Amino acid sequence: MHELGIATEAHRICRASVPAEHRLVRVELAVGELSAVEPELLRYAWESVVADGPDEACELVIAWCPARQTCAKCGEIAERVRGSWLKLCPRCEQPLRVEGGQELDVVRVEAAPATEAQEERS
Repeated sequence: MHELGIATEAHRICRASVPAEHRLVRVELAVGELSAVEPELLRYAWESVVADGPDEACELVIAWCPARQTCAKCGEIAERVRGSWLKLCPRCEQPLRVEGGQELDVVRVEAAPATEAQEERS
């Protein structure tokens, strides 16, 4: 499960972006359809990474970024089953271009002083 490595690295990046005396409250990640990351497995891995530490109650929000197939002649082609890819446009049979869906980014990090964050949990 490579999601554990991704969650670990995302946590490291987030911790590095906030003062040491703060704790993470909410983290938003952008995950693309073509990134080979399963959002539910990433959530599970995140919970494991932050368990029993100062960021234990940190909420992980995943922004799903779908890929799009476009035809130079017909525009965006929406007629596909999620996870399947067409090579030719079903309308004009021209080659299709895949755009987007490769995101794997930390989008937003929210933190609070450790004492404030503990009071919010109580």
